Amino acid sequence: METSLHEEKEVAAAEASGPLERAVALLRLLATAGRRGIALTALARATGLANSTVHRLLAQLIAQRLATQLEGSRRYVIGPLAYELGLAAAAQFDIRGLCRPVLETLAEEAAETVYLVQRSGDEAVCIDLVEGATAVRVASLQVGSRRPLGLGAGGLAILAALPPDEAERLIDRVGARIEKDWNFPVTVLRRSLQDNRREGSSLIRNRITPGVTAVGLSFRDSLGQVLGAISIAGTNARMGPKRLEALRLSMAGARRRIEATLQGHHWVRYVDA
Repeated sequence: METSLHEEKEVAAAEASGPLERAVALLRLLATAGRRGIALTALARATGLANSTVHRLLAQLIAQRLATQLEGSRRYVIGPLAYELGLAAAAQFDIRGLCRPVLETLAEEAAETVYLVQRSGDEAVCIDLVEGATAVRVASLQVGSRRPLGLGAGGLAILAALPPDEAERLIDRVGARIEKDWNFPVTVLRRSLQDNRREGSSLIRNRITPGVTAVGLSFRDSLGQVLGAISIAGTNARMGPKRLEALRLSMAGARRRIEATLQGHHWVRYVDA
């Protein structure tokens, strides 16, 4: 099978990277896979590395407790040391405790699932969620899920809030991945970005999960940096135009409360190359 030019570039970049970069790439994929884990062959395909290289790196990560092989399975998950290190970093980087009361209030008002998403480089990471009292549960994201910025409602809201030149550079980096892994054309991503900037919030329907609509709104830290987003997801039948407008108003109030809460706190700043 012939490889595309993009795939050839990915493989060349993987081969040119050092062992630390390769190990971090595997850790990101393990974190994305969640409890189900991911197979060695899938890790090799996603990184462009040889199976033997991935096997060697996994053995090293397992030895350091940064990865674990699921018992009776050929799938791998992130290891306990990553959790332990995360506890140490939480005091400096974790905004969940500050935002949790706002999320709970918003979930009660909306009666839908509310997500807190934070930017992590070129990705959006779900760091918290609160389920509302709706009879239909919507779980398109779990805590720890990672997606390229622009794909989900929260990530799209973050991307749209960035300066246009930075957003374009980011699309150049993640666009091919979104199109390849999620079958989502870059042209549609750019249209969604324009809609978000015009409306002031993101809106996706059936993009990630069939039958689900989600709306997102970004928020900033005390220095004006785009730090993350809140999003609300519900079934299409519950997310009509009037309800979406009401949810946007509730989310705007939640954003004001989050930004007021974040005053005086400083977080890692992203410098786009």
